[in-house]
Amino acid sequence: MNGALIEIKGTWGHFKKPETNNNPLTHDFITKTALIGLIGAVLGLDRIEMAEAFPQLSEDIFYGVSVISRVKKESWSFTMRSVTDQFQKAPKAMEFLKNPNYIIAMAISNERSATLLSKFFDFVERNEAHFTPVLGLHNCPANLYFIARGAFNKENGKFTTKGFITERHKLDMDVTRTKEFRFGIERLPTYQNNDFWNLPDRYQKVLYPSEGRELSAIGENFEFTDKSRWVLI
Repeated sequence: MNGALIEIKGTWGHFKKPETNNNPLTHDFITKTALIGLIGAVLGLDRIEMAEAFPQLSEDIFYGVSVISRVKKESWSFTMRSVTDQFQKAPKAMEFLKNPNYIIAMAISNERSATLLSKFFDFVERNEAHFTPVLGLHNCPANLYFIARGAFNKENGKFTTKGFITERHKLDMDVTRTKEFRFGIERLPTYQNNDFWNLPDRYQKVLYPSEGRELSAIGENFEFTDKSRWVLI
């Protein structure tokens, strides 16, 4: 599969966990559905176009994430009001990621989306965007840096990766000897329909290292052109 590696970073990020509506918590890193929204911003797709793009790109993109920064979260309060609100609302606390930084692996699994994704890669490589890309919320602007294009080749067996692994993989390392860095477990949305709803049965549980560290595991993985290994979902 053809694809690319892209670095995404910012000062703040928030990728809302839908089960936390009153005081929203955030996923530890950018989700696949948030990445698709970022693609739409870069390409200048409007809401109607994104309604069609979300289910298609959810199926046609495989993605992996390497968390370069330490996962640090802070809580801040904001007053959320719409133009129709008659009265001031009380401040609402939200959890934010501080200084998020990721390497994103993106592979094109279906040729029907190849032109769209190639255009996105072109925009990032030229440092262009129609709308400001964000890390989940509009007050969390994202900086995108193109790394490389190439091909992802499927492998099976023992591998090391700086990205996440899934429940289908067997961890092949002694976790009692890895106290110097943090393992994290996340349950990620991987499919959003044309009503902008993340389907509950399409979530994927993953295990990841932070700060650019590596995991050793056994199972299906993809080798990129630069020899890095990724689990793609």
